[in-house]
Amino acid sequence: MAFDFGTKKIGVAVGQTVTLSASPLPELKAKEGQPQWDQIVRLIDEWQPDGFVVGIPVLMNGEPFEITHRAQKFAQRLHGRFGLPWFPMDERLSSFEARELAASHNQREGLVDSLAACLILESWFNEHWPRLQKEATQ
Repeated sequence: MAFDFGTKKIGVAVGQTVTLSASPLPELKAKEGQPQWDQIVRLIDEWQPDGFVVGIPVLMNGEPFEITHRAQKFAQRLHGRFGLPWFPMDERLSSFEARELAASHNQREGLVDSLAACLILESWFNEHWPRLQKEATQ
C-alpha cells in the first residue's frame, strides 16, 4: 500500500507484486497533515498490506524541506500503529506526472494524489522488487 502524503489530502494506492502494478483508492482528507486514522484502519483491514511505501517529498536538488519531515513522521506513525514495515520512495515530480495522466485520461481532479501514490508504488516496485526477490531466493 502506498501513500502520497499531503497536509490536506493523502493519496492512497494498492499494488500487487505479480504484475508490479498499482491501483488508486479514494483520497483521504487530512487536517494540517493529520489523517483520519479510522479511515486508514478500514483500508488496512480491507486490503491487508504487507507494508507501506510512502512518498518522501524533496526539493529538485534532493534536499529535504518541511513537508519531508512530516511525511517521514506519517510513515513512522503508520509503522507504529500497524507494526508493518515502511519504505521511503522519492516522489519528485509524481504529482506533476499524475496531473498529466489524469488530464490525458479525463480523470477527475479528486484522484490526482492517489494517481501519484500509484506512480510512487510502481516506481518502488521497479526499483526494489527485483532485488528483494533475488535476495529471497538466495
